[in-house]
Amino acid sequence: MFDTGGRGTHFTDRSHAGEVLAAAVTGYAGRDDVIVLGLVRGGVPVAAPVAAALKAPLDVLVVRKLGVPWAPEVAFGALGPGGVRVRNDDVESRLPPRDVAAVVEQETAELTRRERRYRGDRPPLDLAGRVAIIVDDGLATGATARAAVEVARRLGAVTVVVAVPVAAPDSLLLVRAAADEVVCPAAPARFMAVSQFYDEFPQTTDTEVLALLATG
Repeated sequence: MFDTGGRGTHFTDRSHAGEVLAAAVTGYAGRDDVIVLGLVRGGVPVAAPVAAALKAPLDVLVVRKLGVPWAPEVAFGALGPGGVRVRNDDVESRLPPRDVAAVVEQETAELTRRERRYRGDRPPLDLAGRVAIIVDDGLATGATARAAVEVARRLGAVTVVVAVPVAAPDSLLLVRAAADEVVCPAAPARFMAVSQFYDEFPQTTDTEVLALLATG
């Protein structure tokens, strides 16, 4: 069960984290304009219980952060489906064009691969007029979540909510500044990695993601 005592915030696995998170977003239940988006791959097993509880469709949002080659956690932009590209001009302007081009080419190829893999026969993601609830298994730096917010807006979402079970406090503040709303049951002061708050935290497989999407 969810533990807020002795050990602090703790989840059995991603599915359990999703159940806890679902209880925190009940205000969005039963609305026909809501869509739940799992960030691939680890966010999808968390998003599935959330979508089920809200009776909302479950989909996947593929986002590729464009990281500075020698400091990958520093983003100069992000890529999303449908050719969406978000730029951080303050960072990108300091990079050699050849480095920018190389990273964009590499991440475009990976985004295309993942889109083909996860979307299959699904139509392109269209968030026009929707409330997009973006779900991940936790926030460490928050860079991917911030990129996902911008991509969702470019895809037409009118409201973007980020929902995560646990987050580093500093990263949570940054994501709050980007999203319309952030739902996060816990932001422990002693945060080293998302995995420390899970009993089981295996790498999510493509097979698992596809199975969850097929039932969502």
